[in-house]
Amino acid sequence: MTDAATVDLHFLDMASEADKDTTPLVVIHGLMGSADNWRSHLKVWQRSRRVIAVDLRNHGRSPHSEDMRYATMSKDVLALMDKLSITQAHVLGHSMGGKVAISLARLAPERVVSLLVGDIAPVAYQHGHDDVFAALKRAREGQPKNRREADDLLAEHVDSRATRLFLATNLVRNDDNVLGLRVGLDEIQRGYSDIIGLPAGNAPFDGPTLVLRGAESHYVTDDMLPALRDILPKARIVTLKQAGHWLHAEQPDAFQQAVDAFIQHYDR
Repeated sequence: MTDAATVDLHFLDMASEADKDTTPLVVIHGLMGSADNWRSHLKVWQRSRRVIAVDLRNHGRSPHSEDMRYATMSKDVLALMDKLSITQAHVLGHSMGGKVAISLARLAPERVVSLLVGDIAPVAYQHGHDDVFAALKRAREGQPKNRREADDLLAEHVDSRATRLFLATNLVRNDDNVLGLRVGLDEIQRGYSDIIGLPAGNAPFDGPTLVLRGAESHYVTDDMLPALRDILPKARIVTLKQAGHWLHAEQPDAFQQAVDAFIQHYDR
């Protein structure tokens, strides 16, 4: 585990509406996301268990930091679990958050009852977010006064309306009455080589693992599966039809059902 200082993560803590003794679920968002993106899913999972969704460092309402290594980010989540007196949990992460979850499971396997990974493999990826960085920088420079102006600025670099709406969740009105970035864009960009790199840890995680991938996504391809199984030897691979990288948004019901069935089986 890295000796880097942790940051005090912002989080949503939603108490179970039913059984108080079921194992909690910790949810970790992806790059440029936040806990807020998961609210509709959290409300469903809350029916049966306590759910904690985090804002990773440089995201959402959490503090900014130059260190974007996976060992450090997983240590942030473990520190939050300690703060909330959660000794063990199901841990779910999407995309970058999936690598944080894998890192946490490898570095502290005794804390993870089951691991759930959304559309990411424990491999190094190529650079692929230049348009996102450019769009957010343009929005920051343009100082939009409303969401329409912000969308016009983002559209100079990102064609997809859905992607622009997602990126716009990082814009909040500031003291100057303009929409400014709450995400630590510069810190993220400087740490991007760590983000697209390998998750932390040296040993495999041999606990129960579910990897959900989108049939139309290129993030978990068949040729990555040998490397995936080297690190997650007990992984069950489930492919969601008609879903890309944002499988939890594109196929929410199928995603929820797969998660529910898996974690209920391993509740303690």
